[in-house]
Amino acid sequence: MRQQPSIAIIGAGPAGLTAANVFHRHGWQCEVFESDASAASRDQGGSLDLHPEDGQLALKKAGLFAQFMAVARHEDQGLRIIDGASGAVMREFAPAEGEGDRPEIDRDVLRQLLLEPLGGNVVHWAAQIRALTVLPDGRVTLQLESGSVGPFDLVIGADGAWSKVRTVLTDIFPAYTGVTFVELWFDDVDQAHPAAAELVGHGTMFALRDQAGIIGQRNGKGRLRVYAAFRTRAEDGDRPDKTPANLGKDELLARFPGWAPSLTSLLRDADHIAAIRPIVTLPAQCRWQHQSGLTLVGDAAHVMPPLGTGVNLAMLDAAELAENLIHAADWRLAVQASERVMLDRSSAIASQCIASFDAMFGPDAHQSGVGHFDAHHAPLPP
Repeated sequence: MRQQPSIAIIGAGPAGLTAANVFHRHGWQCEVFESDASAASRDQGGSLDLHPEDGQLALKKAGLFAQFMAVARHEDQGLRIIDGASGAVMREFAPAEGEGDRPEIDRDVLRQLLLEPLGGNVVHWAAQIRALTVLPDGRVTLQLESGSVGPFDLVIGADGAWSKVRTVLTDIFPAYTGVTFVELWFDDVDQAHPAAAELVGHGTMFALRDQAGIIGQRNGKGRLRVYAAFRTRAEDGDRPDKTPANLGKDELLARFPGWAPSLTSLLRDADHIAAIRPIVTLPAQCRWQHQSGLTLVGDAAHVMPPLGTGVNLAMLDAAELAENLIHAADWRLAVQASERVMLDRSSAIASQCIASFDAMFGPDAHQSGVGHFDAHHAPLPP
């Protein structure tokens, strides 16, 4: 019988829980350490469209694809491009019923789907990692607020952009892109805000202009999330901790002069500002010297701008790593091989993603959005 390493997964997001489910499905033990106080202690973020070639494939490897298809929002796969100045619809895509292959799911629904098979003893909540200690034999102990746990043969860092695990492997940190997203919410949008619901439609709406953007996203349970995106000014600073942390609606609206009233109404009429998110990325070619006993997946390894790719890649990273360990004659070699495949794949995608994001918030933002749409969908007839 092959030896099963003792495994700790840091982070109970989509990547960490995907790996845990693949291990669980094959009878392997692991422990997940998550800083959140509980599964529902904080908002998990916007809706996700999972792609057949990565996110959905990962769920198939975890044995959860049928469950995903049963709860996913197949009706919210539309995409709409709006002219920022006039408010006119420039491009629109809405798959016919039964034809779309990227259904949406809210992050909290996905988390519950991934938690359910694991039972109540796999995830340790309110487990804030303070430090990691690599022992002379290559095993790793975790220093929590409550004390030390381990040692573990393998620690998988699935702990996001500001990964504690990554700091043991490399001194590379994410860098601020200069773009900040201000997230606003509409609740009960169809009843309380029908004009906003109609403008965004069933899916995602983009309006890009003058190095800024207003993006609307339909979520489940009647919620609409709007993201007001802009490049920060010199006086705002060039680091995430110096962006306008206490921005109000009046100042936010002042950053969108000349925009169509229908679009600025999404900022003015929202129920409240929910979050201010400076966008950071790792270098596209981010790599580290392999170290036995430690590895990374998802944003911990390759955080990139939020263009619908990150979570899908993270889930595939995690599923492939877990499968490779399970089926390998030497799990240590499997970890090293998995890292190479993951980083080769992510570096190419990250390069494209970073370039697209720069173009979206560059001088030709509008044309960038229309061009990206036309490259993937047939334009409306003249």
